[in-house]
Amino acid sequence: MVNTVRKKLGTLLVGGLLCVGFSGTSYALEAGSKAPDFSLPGSQGSVTLSSTAGSVVYVDFWASWCGPCRQSFPWMNSIQEKYRAQGLKVIGVNVDGKNEDAKKFLSQNPAKFTVAFDSKGLTPKTFGVKGMPTSFLIGRDGKIISQHLGFKEADRDGLEKQIKAALEANK
Repeated sequence: MVNTVRKKLGTLLVGGLLCVGFSGTSYALEAGSKAPDFSLPGSQGSVTLSSTAGSVVYVDFWASWCGPCRQSFPWMNSIQEKYRAQGLKVIGVNVDGKNEDAKKFLSQNPAKFTVAFDSKGLTPKTFGVKGMPTSFLIGRDGKIISQHLGFKEADRDGLEKQIKAALEANK
């Protein structure tokens, strides 16, 4: 009887630990944690996060069906242009299942920043993305500074202040 109870408790403990271990990728990454690297096909060739080491990176996960994504593109174009010389790199990661949908969106909403395509949706899972758009601000040290869900006009100033602070830090 005691052995049966121990086996059941052991099985539950191992199962619980496995669930916790696997669920770590389903939660959004915390500020201060290392941003997971990715390598994805892009509109200008392969896009890897590790190739941006030493830069401040704004990674934005978006989809063609996302209304707020249409609003965020002009803003991302402008901040990329405004802060490129100070070391900002904007990477938009498209999560559409069909690249044709993304390309149609891009023909109507041109990107003046790097665009990557993740039709399998693995990268947003690694980052713990819960909705579109979701963005992550990553410091020069490769650690996440902040994350932001959604996009509206009222978000612009706050996001830009965070980017400016990140560019000033650890120059």
